[in-house]
Amino acid sequence: MQRRLTQLLGHCRRTSWTPSCVCATSGTSFKIYCTSAAPQPAELDALEIHKQRLLMWFSHLPQEEKQFGGSFSPETMHVDPLILERKPEDRAGLLSSALRPDSQLFSKNMEQLFDPSPSWDSSRGLNVLLYGAVGTGKSTVVRKLVQDWCRGRTLGQFRLLVPFSCEDLSQLSKVSSLRDLVGRKYLHLRRHPLLSGEGGCARDVLFLFNGLEKMKLDFRIGSTELCSDPNEPLPPGVVVVNLLRKYLLPEASVLVTTRLSALDRVPQKYISRYAQICGFIDPDRQRAYFASRLLQQTGDAPQKEAAQALVELLYLNLQRETQLAAACFLPSYCWLTCATLHFLHFTNANAPIRTLTGIYTSFLRLNFGGEVLGMGSGAGTPIQEHHNSLMLYVVRTVGKLAFDGVTNKRMSFSEKELEQWIGGKTKTDEELRQLAMFRTDVLDFFLAPCVERSTVVSAETSEHEEQRYVFAAPAMQEYLAALYVVLGENKTALEKLTKQVSTAIGQASEDVNALLTIISKFIPLRIFTIFNLLKLFPKLFEKFSLQNKGRIGRTLATEMFRDEDSNNEDVLDQVEQNLLGVHGPQAPQSTEQQPFELYPIFMGGLLNYGNRVLLQQLGCTIHNDTVAQITKALRKYLVRELSKPQPPEEVVDLLILLYEFQNPRLTAEVLSTIRSIRLCNIRMTPLKCYVLSSVLSCTPSSYHLEVLDLSSCLLTPDMLRILQPAFRHTHHLNLQFNSLGPESCLLLRDLLLDPKSCIKSLQLCDNPILDAGALSLLEALPENQSLRHLTLMHTGLADGGAVELAQALHSHSGLEELNVAYNNIGDNAALSLVDACREHPTVHTLHLYLNPLSDVGKQSLYVRGDKSKTGRKVRVLASVTEGSDLSEDWHPILSVIRENAKSWDRERVKQQLRVFLRDLEWGRQQQPKFWKRLHFRRVERGIRETLKQLEKRDVIHACDVRNQPPPK
Repeated sequence: MQRRLTQLLGHCRRTSWTPSCVCATSGTSFKIYCTSAAPQPAELDALEIHKQRLLMWFSHLPQEEKQFGGSFSPETMHVDPLILERKPEDRAGLLSSALRPDSQLFSKNMEQLFDPSPSWDSSRGLNVLLYGAVGTGKSTVVRKLVQDWCRGRTLGQFRLLVPFSCEDLSQLSKVSSLRDLVGRKYLHLRRHPLLSGEGGCARDVLFLFNGLEKMKLDFRIGSTELCSDPNEPLPPGVVVVNLLRKYLLPEASVLVTTRLSALDRVPQKYISRYAQICGFIDPDRQRAYFASRLLQQTGDAPQKEAAQALVELLYLNLQRETQLAAACFLPSYCWLTCATLHFLHFTNANAPIRTLTGIYTSFLRLNFGGEVLGMGSGAGTPIQEHHNSLMLYVVRTVGKLAFDGVTNKRMSFSEKELEQWIGGKTKTDEELRQLAMFRTDVLDFFLAPCVERSTVVSAETSEHEEQRYVFAAPAMQEYLAALYVVLGENKTALEKLTKQVSTAIGQASEDVNALLTIISKFIPLRIFTIFNLLKLFPKLFEKFSLQNKGRIGRTLATEMFRDEDSNNEDVLDQVEQNLLGVHGPQAPQSTEQQPFELYPIFMGGLLNYGNRVLLQQLGCTIHNDTVAQITKALRKYLVRELSKPQPPEEVVDLLILLYEFQNPRLTAEVLSTIRSIRLCNIRMTPLKCYVLSSVLSCTPSSYHLEVLDLSSCLLTPDMLRILQPAFRHTHHLNLQFNSLGPESCLLLRDLLLDPKSCIKSLQLCDNPILDAGALSLLEALPENQSLRHLTLMHTGLADGGAVELAQALHSHSGLEELNVAYNNIGDNAALSLVDACREHPTVHTLHLYLNPLSDVGKQSLYVRGDKSKTGRKVRVLASVTEGSDLSEDWHPILSVIRENAKSWDRERVKQQLRVFLRDLEWGRQQQPKFWKRLHFRRVERGIRETLKQLEKRDVIHACDVRNQPPPK
């Protein structure tokens, strides 16, 4: 009896009825009198649990968003796109008609979309259809809406918000009632009274169906039965149709989001309000988005200032109405722009490894992850019945167009070319329907009308020129072309036919051999064994196709080192210029002449395991044997190309390719053939430094570069810190012309103290390290035994630093050459250095020219440098003369001056050259032999030519300042 009473009371609680009293009757029977009551605390707890879990689920960021730093959240990153209310008759019109310059744009928020309209029936809920193109931000708006509702910031008139994914609903094969659908996804809402359909409680409920294009709804009465019972099991599509018909829970409101292709799947009579999400149509919204992503860095003040400068440069480029501004109309391309800039400027060793190829692969996964093209026919066939990867279809159509453009060096395409490459061979009605959906939803995401006219096209030609289309992001063309090649889609007609024949023979050979096996039991003829050769054809074709993959590696190496691209900037600088623009005067250049140097780098990056995993989720599979064959061929051709001298920009591109590949074994094998990396005059960035260090870290500890030339690379102390692993693999390190200060010498001191370091030569010319920096370097001399050549020319070294250096030389027994030329070292300090070098067991050369030395001081230097009691002689390079004789080292002294005269103080150089001329004239007059006087005159002539060139440059510079033409 007690158990029965407990069950009845539990039933009352589940059905939202409150037992008012319990009366005993005859025997063991009980009568329970129940009355309806207001929502109990348990119900309120269910709603609170629902809000908490929704907030937790919808606050989760995908892995791709975490690259912007740990301090980001959907609230800080969200910028409201433009949402326009559209009339039913204008819902399918062009967006450009609503965005005329003279039109008044009043953006709607989600609260306003559910305001009652004049024709609204209060007994029915509103059906709002929010639609937009791919990448306009529908999913982001939905996520922000759910979060704001959970926090009580919007749509407060709804006590319950129930979001559904139409993609999830389309996968359900079993029939379920509305309440079971809700309970399956939200267990805490199972049998909630707001969904019972009684007493008009449903007016407090808002259903949200995201991605209606993933379902195929049929509103015909004959195909979809009417149902008003929320407990009646029905197919999910029928439940959604009855909710929109207002036949099931008519008081409930419904918000549906969809793409343009599914706009007419819901009849107009069932929609209360149409709203189109238009993305970011003005630069101010784009700037706000960029600021929300780039300015909220967790770094120090200099990093924030750099981010602010990036936003300003980006905003200036957007105001020019460039192709980038047209692409950033879609928030998805704003995300791609921010991710690329974040990769270029804020990559560091502590952040997870990111690559440019990985960013573009993640970009496609965020927008098209797991999508398929529907091949079903008929109104009731789900669109996912036949799974054809949407991304694979993109590769075979848009990727083919991109590959044709890269092959023929074209960036723009006419409408005829689009028709030819995309859907030009469609035949069946289903293929036409599929193509129409693809053109409506996907094609405009990748291609956009060209807004930048080529400067080399005449005005008359441009008037009659038809509309041309370009890829919304220039690098996307190279990415899709690379994906088209790596997936093996660029087969010739013969290769495609051979593959079909091989597949047919392989299938038929099994049946034929089974039949012949049976016949041979009764007719034992040896002739039947010849049919076993059929099994060999598919195997031979498979081996041939694997060998054919080697062509991709050869193509990659050939595209990497094209002669016409050898003088271009490195690819990272090209990517940055595409985003930030080129500021200042620039030569006119046709857009068709832009190099496609990212194309081979993307080909290598797509072979990376992490990218292959993401591509497999998109339905594009790159098999391991394909990667092995491409890598084998790539290694051979890269080694062959690297046997030739390459310009610094091409070396940077090679390092980026190896970094994008993320294959340590291949990297080590390729670098084993390289003994010098010369990157002089390359604008180094933290990313390039990180790439260089990570690539060299793949080599064994026994591998060492003979020369690492980083002169004139705009290095900073932070970059030196990133480059520390690369320096450990270097014998001769050249850091001249980088404006490195004393703080940089602390890092170099630690490098010299590192037991793994093997630096033999350190060149710090033309860096203002001053005496303080030199003293920091001297601290490493007692423990460092690998350094042989130290160059401190033009580093601001004065007498104090020179004296300290002279005193510290005895602590280092391996130094052989010391260069302190072009500093502020006087006679006494110079003599101290010469004495220290003469007493040193290994130092044989000391450079002191271009220092403020007197004639007497110079003579004393040469006397001190002669053989002493120890029998050692130190070469002292102080002038082109040694007394009345010509110095043996006059030629290297003048060569150094000529090489650096452009960057040094011209007045000081000219003054020193005049001193050389005076010494040469005096020495020439002292020579009795004619041939010696001729030798002096030859040296004088070279100095006078150098002086003449310097004076000519001064005149040209003065004329440039005054905006006057230079005299002839």
